[in-house]
Amino acid sequence: MSFALFTYGGLIFLLRWIHFLAAFTWIGMLYYFNFVQGPYFGEADASSKSNAIQKLLPRALWWFRWGAMFTMISGVLLFGMNGNFDMHNPQALLISIGMLIALVMWFNVWFVIWPAQKVVIQSATQAASGGQPLPEAAARGARALVASRTNVLFSVPMLFFMGSASHLGVQISATANTGMLMGVLTLIIGALEFNALKGKLGPLTTVKGVIHCGLALTVVMYLIVEVLTK
Repeated sequence: MSFALFTYGGLIFLLRWIHFLAAFTWIGMLYYFNFVQGPYFGEADASSKSNAIQKLLPRALWWFRWGAMFTMISGVLLFGMNGNFDMHNPQALLISIGMLIALVMWFNVWFVIWPAQKVVIQSATQAASGGQPLPEAAARGARALVASRTNVLFSVPMLFFMGSASHLGVQISATANTGMLMGVLTLIIGALEFNALKGKLGPLTTVKGVIHCGLALTVVMYLIVEVLTK
């Protein structure tokens, strides 16, 4: 008796299943932080906010950062095991665009948001225990917010390109300069990421603003793909 799960195809399926579970966890927590927790913190009294930062935020951040890690690991393994790296193949190209965005998002989680939020949590804990809050906590929290909002912005085109790889039917000309395409998209993503690391919220200040910007970014990136692949 043979089991489909104990084959190479079964291994690919398991990785994809893990990828979906981890990604739902990661992006779900990202949207929770930005669409639910953030507005609540803006309205909560100081005591309630401090209590949430000390007891709720660490738990939420655990699922958030490890969801991101397992999404990244399983996604990279899937891409590598698929073995299709021809950028004139629509699926490979679109998945590569989605992966590029996702890897930048993963970087923000582990190297910007999480380190900054550790400072915020430590500061709130010290203050609640009668000590002094950390002077750098406010600035680190503000930087985490910009990076988090940028990840929401990125998540919209990231999910679009991941889904379009199998379901949209983009056609790529054999003479298309896909290297130039990836270069243009990398410049756009890089400029937005630079703002996440050094800049300000700007239009990402509100939930409505970040959603509208995410949709606009998706449209712009999609049009670039269609124009530069013909």
